[in-house]
Amino acid sequence: MAIKETGPAEGWLEIDRWSGGVGWIAYPDETMQRASHLLAVDGDVWVVDPVDIPDLDDLVAEFGTLRGVVLLLDRHKRDATAVANRHDVPVYLPDGMEGSAGAVNAPVERFLDGLPDTGYTTIEVVNNRFWQEFALYDGESGTLVIPEAVGTTPYFELRERNLGVHPVLRLWPPRKSLHGLRPERILVGHGEGVFEDAAPALRTALAVARRSAPKLYARAAWRLLTS
Repeated sequence: MAIKETGPAEGWLEIDRWSGGVGWIAYPDETMQRASHLLAVDGDVWVVDPVDIPDLDDLVAEFGTLRGVVLLLDRHKRDATAVANRHDVPVYLPDGMEGSAGAVNAPVERFLDGLPDTGYTTIEVVNNRFWQEFALYDGESGTLVIPEAVGTTPYFELRERNLGVHPVLRLWPPRKSLHGLRPERILVGHGEGVFEDAAPALRTALAVARRSAPKLYARAAWRLLTS
């Protein structure tokens, strides 16, 4: 199993479908389980951190017209340029996120407090010289889109499909950034989303991140030694 696949994504997997959008994993067998999402609001479609798939244009047409491609993590350039140029739309970046700007070869638009005309507000999750990450949160629909700080793949958590904090952030989980959120669903950048008991899952992931770190690191080291 490759950590990260390349080439045409022929066997992509649909995930996270709800009335306001859908998600997909382009390469279901890769270790990273890179997930992308489509958000639909009043006929406008926004594609978030996309890894391109052959049927992406059909997915977009199902929900409306693509208005923009959104990047929420400085190193998640993925296929944003290709998708944006194919549909002749801009790539939207949160104001304050600089890492992706130079990697995007398409028109760039900035947004500050939220994604325009959507109800999704912007949350600064982590912002330092090593890591720039933002989330989108719609309190009315209860949808939280968070690209990296938490995820559901095995390397984020000790049990598969449990929500866990990214290994690099385990000792310094972004509790302040995400405190008080009560999402009904959490869409993550790695793995399938959380659609049941999402708010408790987020609280638990943040609360146990630090004390569960040694066990998570030990498991990761054992996998490296025995692989």
